Amino acid sequence: MKRIFVVLAALALAACATATPYQPASDGREGYTERRVEADRVMISFKGNSLTERATVETYLLFRAAELTLEQGYDHFLVVTRDVDRNSRFLSSGGRSNLGFYPHYAWYHPRLGWRPYHDPFWDDQTYREVTRYEATAEILLRRGPKPNEANAFDARQVVENLRSSIQRPTGG
Repeated sequence: MKRIFVVLAALALAACATATPYQPASDGREGYTERRVEADRVMISFKGNSLTERATVETYLLFRAAELTLEQGYDHFLVVTRDVDRNSRFLSSGGRSNLGFYPHYAWYHPRLGWRPYHDPFWDDQTYREVTRYEATAEILLRRGPKPNEANAFDARQVVENLRSSIQRPTGG
């Protein structure tokens, strides 16, 4: 029974240790969202977890814009605004709580009494930076041939060119 629990725990951890796949976001979690602002204007975002690189987040946002354009019966889209937010924080691990015990030293000062002593060899606290990216864009959906503008994208070409780099969720 213990082995089954260990295997299930390892599988659960392995499932969590992957970059955010291309998927709709549920309950404000990672994935893409869209909100129609006007009949032909849409706000799109893609939020990745701490294992999802910035380039992947931006690629998924662009792919979703193209996919949505085609789903709505349009041919191309114009990117009106685009931004990428970086949310970083530091997580700590190690230190007292992981040792199970902590040696306590003190020294005596004639005027101050007993003073605590910090032993740097027993303080194994480590820190790592965790970064999550969220890309957002406002797009205009258009029909007909794509204009010769830097912010205009042919939806069919975008889907065709980016399809191979899209990682969809695995079964489960």
